[in-house]
Amino acid sequence: MVSKTEESQLRQLENQVENGGGGAWEYLSLVRKLKLRRSDKVLNHGLTLLNDPKKRSALGPDEWTLYEQVAIAALDCQCLDVAKDCIKVLQKKFPDSKRVGRLEAMLLEAKGSWAEAEKAYTSLLEDNALDQVISMRKVAMAKARGDILGAIDSLNKYLEIFMADHDAWRELAEIYLSLQMYKQAAFCYEELILAQPTIPLHHLAYAEVLYTIGGLENLQTAKKYYASTIELTGGKNTRALYGICLCTSAIAQLTKGKNNEDKEISRLAAASLEKDYKQISPDKVSLLGSALKIMKLQ
Repeated sequence: MVSKTEESQLRQLENQVENGGGGAWEYLSLVRKLKLRRSDKVLNHGLTLLNDPKKRSALGPDEWTLYEQVAIAALDCQCLDVAKDCIKVLQKKFPDSKRVGRLEAMLLEAKGSWAEAEKAYTSLLEDNALDQVISMRKVAMAKARGDILGAIDSLNKYLEIFMADHDAWRELAEIYLSLQMYKQAAFCYEELILAQPTIPLHHLAYAEVLYTIGGLENLQTAKKYYASTIELTGGKNTRALYGICLCTSAIAQLTKGKNNEDKEISRLAAASLEKDYKQISPDKVSLLGSALKIMKLQ
């Protein structure tokens, strides 16, 4: 995650370069360090350096790093001729490099040569099964082809090796949700909560999946995770406050009003919603009141 200091530094460098104040290499280095995608700007400023022999030679060994960075940016921007030229330069310098081979496979992917790209990625993975970038490229390619089941299979195999990759768990959860495979999505969010217990979005997503699945036990658990979301956000998450109210209403219907434990927490959630609406959107307070009446919380 990019810190505010790093974001400020990036913005400052970006403005400096855009206004002709120099610092293009420093900007490109920071973008690479922070693992950001600023493909159009990287392509523009990177080519400016590469097309100037004096500036290019001043980079020393970093020249090859820049060629790689510009090649990836060009692929993102569908400037395939530029990407091809950069990869050719790298091929000449590093003829047996697996890293350059990865770029060649990415170029095939960008051209839509799926079978050739798949073959190239598979070959590279045979040489190094722990290459995370190639493994995730296979996932991305499967999604681009519309092969969602293939993407799920690739992600599951990837997570067997890289279990601590939070982004991969989140991506797998989102794919499962798109297919209405809620139990599988719930498992992914459980893994995320175990790994990052203080991230409120994981608690909220898990609660919503459980609420969608339904049933008394799931609703009661969903209510707890909505409550933990509220706690982690200092009571500022409107979606979680609504979730508490919805869970309470659904539980009351299933238990025929016999569960009195939920009344206090739902009353507090409804009161907090009313307070927030009066401060932020007073014209919608009446709509909130109608919604709470339907849920029998007012």
